Amino acid sequence: MILEYYRVREDAIPPTRANPSDAGLDVHYNPDGKYDRETVLLGPNQSAIFSTGLKFGIPHGYMLEVKNRSGNAAKKKLLVGACVIDSGYDGEIFVNLHNVGNETQIIERGDKIAQLVLVPVVHFRALETPNDNLYNWYPITISDRGDGALGSTDQPKAKTAPTPASNQAASVDVFSVPRNWELGDSHENR
Repeated sequence: MILEYYRVREDAIPPTRANPSDAGLDVHYNPDGKYDRETVLLGPNQSAIFSTGLKFGIPHGYMLEVKNRSGNAAKKKLLVGACVIDSGYDGEIFVNLHNVGNETQIIERGDKIAQLVLVPVVHFRALETPNDNLYNWYPITISDRGDGALGSTDQPKAKTAPTPASNQAASVDVFSVPRNWELGDSHENR
């Protein structure tokens, strides 16, 4: 797939790919010369927004995800904030960098600051339900994770004897929705 990009400033460095099989394109710090400094000192626990000087045309059904560069994360302790660039966004791409280390980091014009990965998007509509247990009535997952979070899969599971009721999913007729109902409508609209 080919994505078009545009340099919003003539001196902006084009995105680069170090190896043909790399998942992402590296983007560089390209200060605008007016508001951005050529060199930024990012202290411990500080964050800053960095200009790339680039715009991308992202097709419908995809997004660009701004990801960490492994070297920046491992060696400099610089992590990218949550960055999703949606299809249809027509502005310059900025990178939110966080210094999670104990030393001040220097970011200069031309430094590689992040990588962009093109990701397919599954568009969905959310359906509100009055049922607290979202997985017990219809088999939409093969996992029995439950509400475990934050390292819960590292803990051994307690063994419990199965009960006859737990071996059967509740009987629900998933085809009894009205014709005018659409995915995304709340339970009250059914």
